[in-house]
Amino acid sequence: MATFEHEGISLHFERSGTGPPLLLIAGMMSDSASWAPLVPLLEPHFDVIRPDNRTTGRTVPWDAPVSVELYAADCAGLLNHLDLGPAHVMGHSLGGMIGMRLACAHPAVVRTLTLAAAAPLRLERNVALFKTLLAIRRSDAAPQVWLDALFPWLFAPALYEMPGAVAQAEIAALAYPFAQTADAMARQIASLEGYVPDRIDDLPCPTQALLAQDDLLLPAALARPTLRRLPVHIIAQAGHSIHWDAPDAVAAHLRRFTEETPT
Repeated sequence: MATFEHEGISLHFERSGTGPPLLLIAGMMSDSASWAPLVPLLEPHFDVIRPDNRTTGRTVPWDAPVSVELYAADCAGLLNHLDLGPAHVMGHSLGGMIGMRLACAHPAVVRTLTLAAAAPLRLERNVALFKTLLAIRRSDAAPQVWLDALFPWLFAPALYEMPGAVAQAEIAALAYPFAQTADAMARQIASLEGYVPDRIDDLPCPTQALLAQDDLLLPAALARPTLRRLPVHIIAQAGHSIHWDAPDAVAAHLRRFTEETPT
């Protein structure tokens, strides 16, 4: 557990493992803890750095200015502060958008980029969904109701076939002491709404994409054409939270790709 003082914020990050540097950038409503299923698979092979993006986790102040550009600048600043660039980078969902902006705006710090359930694509439907979830969260509904509405968009159907799994996930989410607040969530949604996708052809580093077969938020059929020349791997039996549904497959693709282009 550590912090990096940068541009008026205290950026919290976690770091563990041994090997070449790997920066993991979390997605919407997520922070460094969201990588929990993947970290044990990566620590034997990488120096794994997981920041809490602005508006999430233990990064303060929660209401600092926020945009995809600022998220990327924070990541670049952190890697330079740790003297770790160029690093392998993997971003999930919004984190993938941040990763693309990081590679385009700060190419010296990125060795390879892996897009996990991410593409240069911002769907207006998803922005509307997040705003609706926020409205449910701010309503008089019970605290778990907005999670009931969110989880089917995140996880593969198999989770719902496991007795008690969804209830356990809700309990863990509600008990998490550093969960993003509703007001912070609103700011992050605004940053997504203002995002203009980068061009795949502008990416200056080796890049791969991991798409989930059962992703409702970013359907592979919509994402794949935007990825153009990139190698794309479809992960079976996985939803948008691809690293929760299929951590072994995600780790295997990441290791294989980075070993082909070592730091």
